[in-house]
Amino acid sequence: MIPNLIPNPEPEGELRKFGLMRKHYLKEYKRGIYSGLLLSGELKKHLLMIQEQAEERFDLLVQQMAEREEVTEQLKAQDQMFWVRKMNNIRARAEEVVLAELVYQL
Repeated sequence: MIPNLIPNPEPEGELRKFGLMRKHYLKEYKRGIYSGLLLSGELKKHLLMIQEQAEERFDLLVQQMAEREEVTEQLKAQDQMFWVRKMNNIRARAEEVVLAELVYQL
């Protein structure tokens, strides 16, 4: 008599950067929460939700910071390397905010 354990089907979707970072954070630093989500079959759903929120927040922050610092297409046409430096800086700052607000929080 072996029980027939069939897990619930996982939600469709691919884990990307923020989802994988959240998974690693839970696995390394919040083992109890990670195990609970894994055993209940809610882990991937949780990771996809965090990933979606993080990507939306990241895009919004990049847009707002670029507008505030006047990093425009006109600047891109005038001085591409300066534009690239500014955008890389903006993206790095936005990523740090998203990681602190969503990925590394409970």
